[in-house]
Amino acid sequence: MKRFSMIICRCEEVTLIQLEAAYESGCHTSRQLKMKTRAGMGACQGRICRHLLETWVHAKNPESPPDPELLPHRPPVRPVTFGQLANGEA
Repeated sequence: MKRFSMIICRCEEVTLIQLEAAYESGCHTSRQLKMKTRAGMGACQGRICRHLLETWVHAKNPESPPDPELLPHRPPVRPVTFGQLANGEA
C-alpha cells in the first residue's frame, strides 16, 4: 500500500515524511530543517509554509526554547530579463 504524506511546502514539494526524516537526522530547528529540505525556499519564500513549519518544530519539542533563528519572511521577486535591463524597463 502506498503511503501518502501531507505536503508542508507547496513550492518545493516538501512532505511531512521528509521533515520527520530530517528531524530524526538531527535537524531540530526550523532553520536547520529549511537548509536540509528546502522548505520555505520556494517562490513564495516561506509566506505559505513558514508558520506551519515553525509550529511543527515547536510541537515536536514543546520544552525547547523558541528558535532564535526564525525563518525570515521575504517578499517574492519577479524575474527580470537582460533585455528589460538593457532597455531600462526594470
